[in-house]
Amino acid sequence: MEVETCVAAATGAAAAAEGEEKGRRVRVRLTPTTITTTTARATAAAATVPDGTLTAMAKGERAAAEGSQTSRLVMKHPKTTYVKAPHLTRVDQKLSVGSKLCFAIGGAPNQVAGSATAFFLQIFLLDVAQINPFQASMVLFIGKAWGAFTDPVVGFFITKSRWTRIGRLMPWMVGCTPFVVVAYFYLWFVPPFAHGKFMWYIGFYCLYQTLITCFHVPYSALTMFLSTDQKERDSATAYRMTAEVLGTLIGAAIQGQIVAGAHTLKHCLHHNLSASHLGNGSGAEVIRSLALSQDFLSHAKEVYMIAAGVIGGIFLICTVVMFLGVKEKDDPYAPKTEKPTPFHEGLVLVMRHGPYLTLTAAFLFISVAIQLVQSNFVLFCTYAVDLREHFQNIVLTILISAVVSIPFWQWFLERFGKKTAAFCGITWMMPFTVMLVSIPNLVVAYVVAVSSGLSVAASLLLPWSMLPDVVDDFRLANPFSKGHEPIFYSFYVFFTKFAAGISLGVSTLCLEFAGYDTGACRQPPPVAYTLKLLIGAAPVAFIVTGLMILLFYPISEDVRLRNKLALEDLRLQSV
Repeated sequence: MEVETCVAAATGAAAAAEGEEKGRRVRVRLTPTTITTTTARATAAAATVPDGTLTAMAKGERAAAEGSQTSRLVMKHPKTTYVKAPHLTRVDQKLSVGSKLCFAIGGAPNQVAGSATAFFLQIFLLDVAQINPFQASMVLFIGKAWGAFTDPVVGFFITKSRWTRIGRLMPWMVGCTPFVVVAYFYLWFVPPFAHGKFMWYIGFYCLYQTLITCFHVPYSALTMFLSTDQKERDSATAYRMTAEVLGTLIGAAIQGQIVAGAHTLKHCLHHNLSASHLGNGSGAEVIRSLALSQDFLSHAKEVYMIAAGVIGGIFLICTVVMFLGVKEKDDPYAPKTEKPTPFHEGLVLVMRHGPYLTLTAAFLFISVAIQLVQSNFVLFCTYAVDLREHFQNIVLTILISAVVSIPFWQWFLERFGKKTAAFCGITWMMPFTVMLVSIPNLVVAYVVAVSSGLSVAASLLLPWSMLPDVVDDFRLANPFSKGHEPIFYSFYVFFTKFAAGISLGVSTLCLEFAGYDTGACRQPPPVAYTLKLLIGAAPVAFIVTGLMILLFYPISEDVRLRNKLALEDLRLQSV
């Protein structure tokens, strides 16, 4: 009998120790409801144990209690406390169509403004503001580099933000919107003084980049706080990319149609005269106008300001729609830790995560290629292939093709996987870009526009669809490290912006070396040749480099599904 008592006591002590160890490993918040449920389950479990076993266990527990008088004097049983659980919104796996639409509309204004600056800011600085190519290159580079620098800074402050009634990310987007509109308007304003224009545009471009970062970083991170289901997040991302491509289309359409009259040959009084008529004995083929008329230049300034005002109004309306239709949810994925991971430790963890580095490096090169085409396309049509009367319609064709193809790429990535979709979609662009440079006529231009729209859609949709998968993979590798989503998104934008800033600055500087003449109706042949390289050979080289890096991206569809199941288990443990 004493042997049975000792065995039962040892069994009870081992079970208690194992229970304490599990309690230390898994942190569970006890509320009156969970205590009641646990007690009921324990009672039901006890009912299924044989009476003899219960008697032996009871005796063993009494023996163990009598033999540990000293421990009982030293250690007191803690008093049961009922901690009031904070109010948590239940995670809804299914997003409504209205919620997805409002979320998507919120991202459109950033693309509307971004499209206008990407396609027209360079030619505006050169031909309307009339600063020289070197200064224009410095404005574009410094502005982009400053915007890249502010991304991680804004990401840091977002991680330190407290939860409010409207969320942790939403106050950033709503609060910065009015200031974004003001900075954007003055970016397209030509000041009345001549010598301070360079500093004017650097100042307002840097201010605009800072404010748009305060909008874009939290908006990008908001994807992770809509739903825990990967398919729902992918669906919301598809809605977002459709709206953003549509926003790019609207921005290019508004800006292009309003300001198209500022880039025609009508103001060139003698554009049909040959160089010999102008007294150029060298026989050069550069044909310049005598001067831009003051009336025409004033008209160009006015139409750019009108376009800026319209786009600013769109920005305000879309932000209000997003605020009213989207509800941000607290982080439901990671265990509830009392002490958050410091920013610098989280940054180190993120930068050591291999899939994130691979994805960022690959789309860094691909985004540089897209930026080169965007920023130089209007100049290319104006001065390299004599399509200045059609450039706005060609741009619209590219973007309409991109909008229409977004649902196709969403189906394709669900059917064949995201990595396969990236290779197929982005590779498609290369032969058609070379074709436009090699056969510069109107019919080929429209064929290339339709085909390039498919690749533009893929390049916009896929990185933002793949980035949440990388964040999920990071959560599994670091289950007790939470709140780092802004780091992922802000540094992704940082790297792509910084690379784009360098490429845009260098490309504009190449025009300076080629002999670009500000205000001229025609440009010399070296400028046309440089523009062809910037539209054709350079983007193809960057795309090939990006795709080679993407080969090493490790998150396949099998890995993604496995991560989804593991995250669901982790989320249930944290509830």
